[in-house]
Amino acid sequence: MLGPGIGGFELVVVALVALIVVGPKDLPVLMRKVGQFLGRARKMAAEFRASFDDMARQSELDDLRKEVEALRSGQMMSLEKDTKTTFDDINGELKKPFGETVPAKPLPPADAKIEAVTHTPPMTEPSLPEETSPPPKPRPKATKPRTPAKPRAPRAKAPS
Repeated sequence: MLGPGIGGFELVVVALVALIVVGPKDLPVLMRKVGQFLGRARKMAAEFRASFDDMARQSELDDLRKEVEALRSGQMMSLEKDTKTTFDDINGELKKPFGETVPAKPLPPADAKIEAVTHTPPMTEPSLPEETSPPPKPRPKATKPRTPAKPRAPRAKAPS
């Protein structure tokens, strides 16, 4: 099926009606015009889709620009304050005497079940890897490079 409600039989009927109404002489011209029209329609649909995608992308960029501007103007001050208080807390903890204890976090109630999951692999002796490849072949000994032979004197031509 080509589309909803259009099957092979319907296409044959449309082709026969077009052949009768237009005639066999003008049918190729009509089919070319229909093909050009469908090509233009597809091109317009692709342009519409591309422009819609561009608008969506532009909208996302505008949102990001607004967020950046908000961070630059007002929210950066609150981030700076939060960062400063955090670093001050860390600095204060570092300056405390070494022996001073830090209050511990409260323990969970005694009736709460705490399940510890531990996994200990069974003890086995380490095995040596089996040899799967043959031992490497010894490299051939390096040989001296051949020196070119001395050029021979040209032979004298035999008298003819």
